[in-house]
Amino acid sequence: MSEPDLSNLDSLVEEAMAHWQVPGLALAVVQGGEVIKLQAYGTRDMETRLPVTIDTQFMLCSLTKSFTAAGLGLLVDEGRLDWDTRVQDVLPNFQLYDPIASKNLTVHDLLTHQSGLPRHDRIWSPPGERSRADILEAMRYLQPSRGLREISQYCNLGYVVAGVVAEQISGQSWETFTTERLLRPLGFKHVSLSTQALETATDHASPHPRDAARVYRGRLWPMHAAPAGGINTSVSDMAKWLGFLLSQGEANGSQLLSKSVIQQMTTPQIYFEESEFSEIGTRHYGLGLRCEQYRGDRTVSHTGSLPGWGSMMSMMPEHRLGMVVLTNRDPGPVNELLIYSVFDRLRSHEPLDWLETFRERRRKALDAEETERRSREALRATWSEPARPLKDYVGDYAHPAYGEFSVFEDEDAGVVGWRWRGLTGVLLSCDGTTFELKEDGDPRFGPPLQVTFQFNADGVIDSLSSPLEPTVADIRFQRRGAAVSRG
Repeated sequence: MSEPDLSNLDSLVEEAMAHWQVPGLALAVVQGGEVIKLQAYGTRDMETRLPVTIDTQFMLCSLTKSFTAAGLGLLVDEGRLDWDTRVQDVLPNFQLYDPIASKNLTVHDLLTHQSGLPRHDRIWSPPGERSRADILEAMRYLQPSRGLREISQYCNLGYVVAGVVAEQISGQSWETFTTERLLRPLGFKHVSLSTQALETATDHASPHPRDAARVYRGRLWPMHAAPAGGINTSVSDMAKWLGFLLSQGEANGSQLLSKSVIQQMTTPQIYFEESEFSEIGTRHYGLGLRCEQYRGDRTVSHTGSLPGWGSMMSMMPEHRLGMVVLTNRDPGPVNELLIYSVFDRLRSHEPLDWLETFRERRRKALDAEETERRSREALRATWSEPARPLKDYVGDYAHPAYGEFSVFEDEDAGVVGWRWRGLTGVLLSCDGTTFELKEDGDPRFGPPLQVTFQFNADGVIDSLSSPLEPTVADIRFQRRGAAVSRG
């Protein structure tokens, strides 16, 4: 085999990082059972300017899903679980909004995003403490957008449930089970499974979100959905994960996970979506991994994204080729363009100019964002005063899944403030009954959320609603003292 030509990779990385203002990045390329490139670039934190190393811990975000699926695969290998095991056979008290879905939902449905639930991420993403038990209890109040197994629609909550299934069968926490059964046997050395542990790690990156064209050092938000996105690790350890998957489940000369399970994980289980690029085409979902192709070669991939974090892993199993890129900046396409560019070179394709392709897309996106920003500013100029005295809005409003939303009057400032599961801010009146939620400090959500107050037959405010999950009806919070609905 000819020597792989990655001679211009460093310059491509540096040019892409500069264009998209990526503070730090680490990558690994594995081919034929060997790590042929392991490199770190830039800084782990814009403020400290400490350098990224190959051992710097980044949040993997949704790359975690492949670990959760593999952990369940270990239980399948041991005969303690089957992919078609019904969730209620393991967790008898588990309920979804739809009783038929509750009864028939399987582990396979969880891992392939076929529960019928859309994301509903905002039941876990605010920083206020929420345990996995709390999340599972809340799921019975979440409206589905489709029927069970009707389509695959990405849902982190399914992986939270999958993690609890592993806990129930193994008798260990998901963190302990994953560490003892996967991370330790694979020789992971620079890894943590909570944001608190990440913050105390000697060598860790910090998140850098984007606000328009500005990238800034952001807040490290707690991760309450750990089995869906909570592993933090280094690129040197992720090179081991790539090698493990590409070797069909071997670790240190022994079969840690059966080839059958690896094949299930990397085989299309259900249609997922169409890529915007013809070079990739149709995407399917396996178990914790996305199944697609790149310029005619079968690929198995996944991306990960949270505010200020971006990651991507992609493999060509038939060629024992894989690459992972970890960054402390998101959103942005740097991970994709680097992986596609490396695949072009290592598969001897005529290189496509992915850098320019994504540059042009960025120009258009920034123009569209600026147009949208100006439209919002023009709309704000038309906003009206609240329809009622500020004290009329004051109260506690509750939803059984989304928690308690409190509204209070700050008489000194002459504003109405709000609190919701660890977030605070002020309400800005849009049309008298609809208000924008302006967050204090580093915002968790963008663009800002809105709430609308509703009145009963007596003209008294009895609820507020917000489009917290856009694929279902607005989430309605009942004012304390009124009956709580499931909607």
